[in-house]
Amino acid sequence: MPSASAIVEIIFLPSESVIHVVEDDEDMRASLVELLEDGGYTVRGYVRGEELLARGEAIEPGCIVSDVRMPGIDGLTLLRRLRASGSTIPLMLITAHGDVSMAVAAMKAGAIDFLEKPFEADALLAALSAALSQSPGSDTAEDTESSRQLLQKLTSREHEVLEQLVAGKSNKEIAAHLRISPRTVEFHRAHVMEKMAAKGLPELVRVWLSADLSASTK
Repeated sequence: MPSASAIVEIIFLPSESVIHVVEDDEDMRASLVELLEDGGYTVRGYVRGEELLARGEAIEPGCIVSDVRMPGIDGLTLLRRLRASGSTIPLMLITAHGDVSMAVAAMKAGAIDFLEKPFEADALLAALSAALSQSPGSDTAEDTESSRQLLQKLTSREHEVLEQLVAGKSNKEIAAHLRISPRTVEFHRAHVMEKMAAKGLPELVRVWLSADLSASTK
């Protein structure tokens, strides 16, 4: 569970930015609300995704931090319903039960980030700061070209491993598909992450999608 004591530096954001926390676990929700309020944010807490959706156009601009597994609609369904309704508010998913396929599905659905519990308070605050500094549809032709240049650094085998990763495959499944050992997959995966300057899978998927290559994984 994140702790407010872990905050090293706080960047205060405009007062109109509101963080909407959707978390059915009472202790976790209270911890997140306290952490974010200590960080200077205006925070609204919700037990279920349905409560947030019910507000419709009254949802204040800012960012949504939602658990994935909840009673009623889950975090991914919440994200998809918001996008279907035309909402562009950034949404970050958090979960204690994450896996590769879930992270990929979240990023493809438009999640701004995907954090696995337990996470450091600084990681959450940094992700929120990044989310609130971006405008909807802020990706440009330069972003796409930059992503494609990063992809060109990969060898053909690394490309194959990357394609399998963003398709939601585990290291074991990739090894079986490419007829190589899991250890070799781990080796190539580490090189892919390094060459793509990605700190985690969500960032790797973002680069892939920015390069407009996701269609090949369907």
